[in-house]
Amino acid sequence: MRVSFRKRRAAPAAPRLNQWKDPSGEKAVMKVGRMRTARRQVAVRLGVLVTGVVILGWLITMAVTYSSRIVRELLEIHTITVEGVHHLDKQKVIALAQIQQGTPLHQVVPAIVEEQIKAHPWIKEVQVSRVPFHELKIAVIERKPAAIVRAASQNFLSDEEGHILTKLGQADDDKFPLVTGVDLDGLLKGTDVVRRSIMSGIELARVIGHTFDGRLRVQAESQTNLVALVQGVRFRFGEESVEEQWERFQRVKPTLKSLNFDGVGRGISEVDLRYDNRIIVREGG
Repeated sequence: MRVSFRKRRAAPAAPRLNQWKDPSGEKAVMKVGRMRTARRQVAVRLGVLVTGVVILGWLITMAVTYSSRIVRELLEIHTITVEGVHHLDKQKVIALAQIQQGTPLHQVVPAIVEEQIKAHPWIKEVQVSRVPFHELKIAVIERKPAAIVRAASQNFLSDEEGHILTKLGQADDDKFPLVTGVDLDGLLKGTDVVRRSIMSGIELARVIGHTFDGRLRVQAESQTNLVALVQGVRFRFGEESVEEQWERFQRVKPTLKSLNFDGVGRGISEVDLRYDNRIIVREGG
């Protein structure tokens, strides 16, 4: 039996492994690093974006300011023309418009200017238009005087729709018919009742004016009981159409030739047309 005393050959040297090191730690460190890098990138991008927005805003501001100055110079109002005025002065209409020369044309709102001008009692209709590049055109339709309205010993000039144009005081104009009997307060407020009474008086004057010369006076306390006085004769009208009542009088007028209508001597003093199918004539001395 052999016994061997040969030594076992030693294993070659190798790097020592740290078997206690945690692999997850390295992953956490790497993850934190990536997060920090991403944050830096986001901050850089946000800074670039903010800087770009600021520069863009400044450029827009400069462009708007510069372009506004150019537009203002190109569209400044140099001329304001007024058409259709007969009783009003053109400068008065321009003053009502409240537009100064040099105002940019595109800043004018026609509807607002029209309302400002139409507030004047003489203005019936108005149209405002912008004419490129420097003109504002104002076309108006004035109300036409149609009657003198007397209320509480004061005279007023009225148009055919019963709108008061101006206060005359004690002045008068006999080329217009005279309408009396209306309420002063309602006249100043322009109530529908008073306006309709004035319109009825003006219509009555128009109808009778085709037959008789001279100034007509109309008492218009009631639209259904109008009284017209012309050449010394008083005509009473009822609810029926004024034209129909007047036509009825015209048919019988030839039978009244022996009676004069000039208010001189013995003649007709009153013609009552308020009743259907008949006319009542009263004589006076």
